[in-house]
Amino acid sequence: MSTYQETFPVRVYYEDTDHGGVVYYANYLKFMERGRTEFLRTLGLELDIIDTDFGVQFAVTEAHVRYRMPARFNDLLDIGTSLIELAGARLAFSQQVCHRESGKVLCTATIRLACINRDGRPSRIPATLFQTLQNHLNKELI
Repeated sequence: MSTYQETFPVRVYYEDTDHGGVVYYANYLKFMERGRTEFLRTLGLELDIIDTDFGVQFAVTEAHVRYRMPARFNDLLDIGTSLIELAGARLAFSQQVCHRESGKVLCTATIRLACINRDGRPSRIPATLFQTLQNHLNKELI
């Protein structure tokens, strides 16, 4: 049973925070986007190459986010990313943002994406991509 997860470090910069020095809520989505991109990169899948070679992209269709605790300026965070769903033209990731020093989970999310062609229409995930992704599907979180 696969339990594959990729972790990507992120440092909180001043630009990521609000007036009170707390990470602005929408910036967690940016951190998670980086985590998903790095997840794919570790599998040898580059988003620009996927677009060039296969004519498809991945677009977020749903984001369910739960904020538990705030991150603050200069914190070092770990963005954990696991692929939990893969079917036809869709995929989903489970993600969590953890404070590296304390290990506390600050934010969790389920992000669903659709595979779309250059016209913005749903498209099946190309077979070679699908196989690579399927080999890294975290079946423990399904």
